[in-house]
Amino acid sequence: MACGLLKGGESNPPEEAHANNPVAPRATGPTILMLGVLVGLAFPALAELARPSMPVMIFIIVLGTLLRTDGKAVVAVLGRPALSVLLPVTVMVACPVLIGLIAYRFGLGTELGLALVLATAAPPSSGTAAVARMLGLDGTVPLAVTLLCMALAPLTVPLLAGWFGGIGIGAFDLALRLALLVGGAEGVALLLRRFAGAQLQSRGEAVDRIVVAALLVFVVATMAGVRAQIAADWHGALLCVALAFACNLGLQGAGAALLPGALAERLTVGLILGNRNVGLVWSALGAAASPRMALFFAATQLPIYLTPRLIDMIISYARARKPS
Repeated sequence: MACGLLKGGESNPPEEAHANNPVAPRATGPTILMLGVLVGLAFPALAELARPSMPVMIFIIVLGTLLRTDGKAVVAVLGRPALSVLLPVTVMVACPVLIGLIAYRFGLGTELGLALVLATAAPPSSGTAAVARMLGLDGTVPLAVTLLCMALAPLTVPLLAGWFGGIGIGAFDLALRLALLVGGAEGVALLLRRFAGAQLQSRGEAVDRIVVAALLVFVVATMAGVRAQIAADWHGALLCVALAFACNLGLQGAGAALLPGALAERLTVGLILGNRNVGLVWSALGAAASPRMALFFAATQLPIYLTPRLIDMIISYARARKPS
């Protein structure tokens, strides 16, 4: 990618971004996500109870992020080819193809190999921008790139599913789900900005608290059924969890270590590359997802909500080493 991928006045150092556009105190935000995972695993009935609310929580997260992101900054990101073309293509095409070739090279088998490809073929997680802001990173680029990747998904996901596994995924159904999510959130955000813009400006922290609460409920809900799956096949569960962390951390590490630019910029790209909306592909597969694939898809939720604590530690370490 081009040098200074995220530059152009949109990205701030972690501490500056956090001060200007907070979601939650950086010390507590990652802890909240970890707590959601632990609560969901410890109380399976609560996770099952929260599970039907997942679509609503995703809508609230996307809507809240749209309301707290500068629309002009998003338009500026869309006008930069490195972010509006190169990064989405890398996320939606290059990453799943690379992961598929690696899975084939290491002989992971058809099921797990295809699960890895489909997990990395999914667009970035709907909460990526909110998590970035929670960590004090710039949320504009993750939001813009996520929206672009969602537009690409109905084309790229069915092609990759057919190429690597001979599985058919309905492009129209996928496009309809994404259009309802993004279009609905955009429409509500537009109406709120138009008729309640002043109130949104003065009560921005309340919007942030709602987004954090929605993230917590969503994280708890993603753990529904995971404990039972682990108990039923703990050897397979350990393998899936290990692969999920290796894939997520590998992609995040590649984005953070191989790209030029400031640490905040590289960590932001890492979040976009590593954290994917696997549930979208999972639901589109339906009965075509085998039990082992479903177990891996469930395992991918763990690094999404546990690694922010690691990223927070990296940011704190870098800030401590920065000369005053």
